Amino acid sequence: MLSVTLLVVLIVVFALAFDYINGFHDTANAIATVVSTRVLSPRNAIIMAACLNFVGALASTQVAKTVASGLVDTARFQMVDLRQPGAFAAKLKSPADPVSRYVAEWLSPETAHLLVQYPGAAEPSKELQAGLVADLNRVIQRADLYAAERFAGVTLTAKMVDKGEKSGKLKPEELANHNRALLEKAYPDELASNQHVFQVVILAALLGAIAWNLITWKYGIPSSSSHALIGGLCGAAIIHGGLKFVLWEGIFHKVLIPLVGSPMMGFILGFLLMTVIFKTLSHVHPCRVSASFRTLQVLSAAAMAFTHGLNDAQKSMGIITMALVSSRILAEPVVPMWVVLSCAAAMAFGTSVGGWRIIKTMGHKIIRLEPVHGFAAETSSAIVLFVTSHFGMPVSTTHVISGSIFGVGSSKRLSAVRWGVAQSMVMAWVLTLPAAGLVAALAYEGLILIGLGK
Repeated sequence: MLSVTLLVVLIVVFALAFDYINGFHDTANAIATVVSTRVLSPRNAIIMAACLNFVGALASTQVAKTVASGLVDTARFQMVDLRQPGAFAAKLKSPADPVSRYVAEWLSPETAHLLVQYPGAAEPSKELQAGLVADLNRVIQRADLYAAERFAGVTLTAKMVDKGEKSGKLKPEELANHNRALLEKAYPDELASNQHVFQVVILAALLGAIAWNLITWKYGIPSSSSHALIGGLCGAAIIHGGLKFVLWEGIFHKVLIPLVGSPMMGFILGFLLMTVIFKTLSHVHPCRVSASFRTLQVLSAAAMAFTHGLNDAQKSMGIITMALVSSRILAEPVVPMWVVLSCAAAMAFGTSVGGWRIIKTMGHKIIRLEPVHGFAAETSSAIVLFVTSHFGMPVSTTHVISGSIFGVGSSKRLSAVRWGVAQSMVMAWVLTLPAAGLVAALAYEGLILIGLGK
């Protein structure tokens, strides 16, 4: 069995590998239009994108915080976490210490009734164990669990004490993780830690996302690396502990709504911006328009590359931070600077490799692009990505730029867009979350089979 520390090291390695693959998989998002319009050579476009991906990745960590603590429940107890269910039940039946008295007070009536009937000499019934686990999962959500006098006899680190004193100000996910760590300290023999097995969940999520990314890259399908990672995380968490391990409210508000809304916003902005340009410059000679927008498109491509790094590089930052928090190496989901720099560098290196299969799809197969079209599409995408990154939404840059290109093409006429390509792309978008989740679930079972989860 690998140690928790070694598993965390593996997660960091595979997260950086994911970022590298994400870089060359999504290079097309930033430079497909500027290359296809021949405003920049492929070499210069890739160098610009790689540099600005790196800079963008350093600008914010809002998306990383969402991934680290807002999508999957890393604190939830399971029945297997009752290492000594009999001893734990006995402590709650006749509570002699302050922590046990507190936990006993918050038992549900059903669990309390079963506990009264428990003889104390045998293994508790499955019903009693299930009730204790359910009540523990309620206790870790309470902001008043920590009190200095209550944990006076428990050895805690200075960081745990400091955080306990600020329990009322913690976000629900942070509070649950902190309270679970407190209970593990209070019952070191009776309650097992989930530090080890949850690292396997995260590792499986990365393996699922990487596998799906490589499949879609091989066939030139512009799918979403972001949603491959989130789908992988959900799939691994569900196979580990069931649907309750996914924070569905966070998934709905931070993933599913932006999944649909961000390409729609890209489409609308692209359509409107292109319409305004057409109406404003309709009297100007096409050659002059083209010449002006060749320069402007360099700026729009730069903005797109910056916002690509701003949103996409943070997914791996969030995954690494989740691993550090769930392994108790970090006390709260604050992204360390070494994580920011390493993820930014990995994505920049990946971008420098390029993803020519997907560039061909994005730059040539949807519509015939001119510099003015490229400017409108990239500017619209950059606006959407900047706004979603500000609010911590892990959206897909692939979805956004594709929607913007469709919007720009539709502003001319609907027949200008090759809707057959659009149909295949939408199918890839729809399949990404469940497909990556399925691959991650299989990866989790494989890791458990070889003994990593024990």
